[in-house]
This record gives sequence, C-alpha cells and structure tokens, in this order.
Amino acid sequence: EERKDAPARPGKRAHGRQITLEPLQSASTAEPLPRMQSDISEFDRVAGGGLVPGSATLIGGDPGIGKSTLLLQVVCALSKKNVRCAYVSGEEAIDQVRLRADRLELADSPIRLAAATNVRDIVSSMEDRENPIDLIVIDSIQTMHLEDLSSAPGGVSQVRESAAALTRFAKRTNTVLLLVGHVTKEGNIAGPRV
Repeated sequence: EERKDAPARPGKRAHGRQITLEPLQSASTAEPLPRMQSDISEFDRVAGGGLVPGSATLIGGDPGIGKSTLLLQVVCALSKKNVRCAYVSGEEAIDQVRLRADRLELADSPIRLAAATNVRDIVSSMEDRENPIDLIVIDSIQTMHLEDLSSAPGGVSQVRESAAALTRFAKRTNTVLLLVGHVTKEGNIAGPRV
C-alpha cells in the first residue's frame, strides 16, 4: 500500500503545466523592468518608480482618505499616455465615479468604467476585449465575490480567492492590477487578515 505523503518514485512525472525557467541575468546586462509612470511623483515613488506589467498592488487606507480619488487620478493620467485602463467599482455606481472625475476635471480621460462585483464576469470581460486592458483598478476587494463560494463578500475565503483569481489574471495577461482595501481603526485591512 502506497502512502499519499510518500515522495514520488524516480521516473514518475507530476501532472501539471510546465513553467518557463529563465536565467538570472547580472544587473549590468539585464534590461530594467518597464514601468508605467503616472507622473504623480509621490505615487510613482511609492510604486518603486512606476507600475510593472503583471504586478498586483494592494492600496490600503482608512475609509474616505482618498484611495479611490488617487487611483482615479492615476488611471486618468496613464490613459492619456495611451495606457488602456479600466476602473471597476464594487462600491459605487458608474455615475458616482463620473461625478468624481468631473470634479477633478478628468472627465475627458479615455478610461473604461464598470460597476461589478463578480470576479469571473470581470475577468471574462477583460479577456474578451478586442483591445486588451493594460491596467485594472478593483475598488474594493472586500466587495468582490466568486459564485462558487458560499460565503459573503468580504469574508476570508471570498477575499482570498477573489484576490488570487484577479492576480492570476494579471500575471497571465501582463496586466497591472490595483486592488483597493479598506483599513479598520486598528490599522488592519478590513475584514479578515488575508
């Protein structure tokens, strides 16, 4: 009888897709990672000089501190540099986002807006586009959900699995992913610590 935790026998192959292994190049010969710079200097500085394609970044802060406003400014600035951006709000209606853009005098920016909370619908919509999205904002991760999980949005499994599915999408498509996460009075990301 074979134990399940026993190591695989020599010659037996594990099942799964093969990953690509790339050489580590020396710093002098490696090309610097291409970064999307918003020209909002403090944001670009905190983002390590700009946003890297295929990266996932969590933007956390107290409710009302300006996370959504800052990210709207970032995507509008990048969209004017021909970066294809989508802003998906699970918190607000599209018209509320438009009103904020009007107040910031950014209404002429060529970004795409959506009000959605179903992660599979969001990923499917981004993949099916004729012109793929370069950057997507999810505002906020606590409102996102996957239908096949029975827990409510904001719960441990929903936050973890929604973030994981969105991150896999970002890495597979080389899309920049910006996730908004609210912070509690204690300074933790709202909901579970995942």
